[in-house]
Amino acid sequence: MKISQKGLYALQAMMTLARRYHQGAIHIHDIAYEEGLPEKFLELILLELKNARMVESVRGPKGGYQLRRPPSEIYLSEIIRLIDGAIAPFGDADQLRGLISRDVEHGGLYQVFLDVRDAAARILENTTLADVLTYKGPKAGKRQRKKKAELPGVLPMVVHGSARKEAK
Repeated sequence: MKISQKGLYALQAMMTLARRYHQGAIHIHDIAYEEGLPEKFLELILLELKNARMVESVRGPKGGYQLRRPPSEIYLSEIIRLIDGAIAPFGDADQLRGLISRDVEHGGLYQVFLDVRDAAARILENTTLADVLTYKGPKAGKRQRKKKAELPGVLPMVVHGSARKEAK
């Protein structure tokens, strides 16, 4: 699934508002600074979230933006659908179902795409801002990714079936 830069900024801003939910309104400058987001672009995103009644603005010297609902009642799918449209890494579900029935030769492939789309949508529809706030890192038993500093400087290269290292 691909989320636009605007969608990512919206999610980051909503995470900041969720983290600081009990602190009242947060000034847009503070959100932008905390998340490293362009303030002018963030203004447009927050206006869109406000029009969708996900956030509300508070005027005055202690004004800013705050969530209209608790973080436990705001699902990631709501935010993504508002900003980026349908959650569809491979096209919308109805389009894929049509392809499955019309293109029998490739129906199995389209069914896999539909399953991936449905799984991604299900996760986003069942994950709230509060859930993301409580994330503690990779689950036990999962392979850990190496940090950039741990990656070898020279990667092995396969040439005619044998691995050799390229000299710098």
